[in-house]
Amino acid sequence: MADKANIPPDTPSREERLAAKLRENLRRRKAQARAMVPGSGHPGGAGDVPPADATLSNPDAKS
Repeated sequence: MADKANIPPDTPSREERLAAKLRENLRRRKAQARAMVPGSGHPGGAGDVPPADATLSNPDAKS
């Protein structure tokens, strides 16, 4: 194992490094998810489900 005397005192611990990487990864994934869903300016934009009757209101109608 590495000698602890060789490690500078300002070096973050393994747990701190992992926590920082996890936060960075989460921010990046959230930004990617927001970019993929157009018009999702509100929370839950990607998980919104239209009402069942909205898609079945008039299935025979042609646009």
